[in-house]
Amino acid sequence: MTVAVEGGSRKTQRGDGPRPGPISRLRQSYNRNWYAWAMVAPVVAVIGVLVIYPLIRGVYLSLTDADSNNVGRTIGVNEIPDSFSWVGFDNYWEILSGADNQFWPHFTWTIVWTVVCVALHYGIGMGLALLLNRKIRGRTFYRMVLILPWAVPTFVTVFAWRLILADDGGVLNMALEWAHLPTPAWLSEPFWQKTSAIMVNTWVGVPFMMVSLLGGLQSIPQELYEAAEVDGASPWQRFRHVTLPGLRSVSSTVVLLGVIWTFNQFVVIFLLFGNNAGTEAQILVTWAYRLGFGQDPRDYAGSAAYGVIILSMLIVFASFYRRWLARNEKAA
Repeated sequence: MTVAVEGGSRKTQRGDGPRPGPISRLRQSYNRNWYAWAMVAPVVAVIGVLVIYPLIRGVYLSLTDADSNNVGRTIGVNEIPDSFSWVGFDNYWEILSGADNQFWPHFTWTIVWTVVCVALHYGIGMGLALLLNRKIRGRTFYRMVLILPWAVPTFVTVFAWRLILADDGGVLNMALEWAHLPTPAWLSEPFWQKTSAIMVNTWVGVPFMMVSLLGGLQSIPQELYEAAEVDGASPWQRFRHVTLPGLRSVSSTVVLLGVIWTFNQFVVIFLLFGNNAGTEAQILVTWAYRLGFGQDPRDYAGSAAYGVIILSMLIVFASFYRRWLARNEKAA
């Protein structure tokens, strides 16, 4: 656009002049999309109350020496104020330096627990998805049956497994005893507690992985398999060069979700063992709960510090994982 002035002409471009600041752009966005802001506001308020405030409170407590003896409370008409003090990063140093002799053993077991469970989820889910993707009689019935463990509430599933794995009178031990085989203490000895926790979590998590991968398999064009078969590709080659690349986006998402969910899988271990869970069988999230609510005095500061560390580790993992996937996609 050209603007004439005395003594000549000056060329100007559209958009010349001061750009609106962030507050001005926010006001313009609100004026144009006020209805969207109104729809989002309740959700933001709920997230703020249920997520943001507890997160800020947890970070604050992790920098103090708060416990059940010095946190403010109300007893009858008497109100006792907070008496805990600021300690900075002492809680984090005590945890990460191994001074409490708990973090690194729990961290190691949490990593093993996460890797084994996610590998079983993905491997078994992939096998079942491949089977259910074939044209077999009763395929719909099999799909419904295999989805049931996912449809049933987790606490119901865990309580059912407690009856199966009970040390005395459990269904599994009764069957092993009838077959004259050893009867492990599934719910009391640390090694068997870990084994039973992996078994139950695998049972709970496989259906989601199976359904997700089955949806991904059905989105792969059948023509690719037909072309590979015409070229003489073996079943393994078709799986490696057609199925796995076709499932790359689905697999990356479900593995990321599986790692996050399994790393924070509180329900299975807590409900399966209750107060009988030994120290060795605790993952980081259940140990953080025990510090904050399962002992006397309750160590609110230590529990909050564990929570912040867990959140930080998951954020770092998710960031590196997404970058690794992006590099692989560019290389492909």
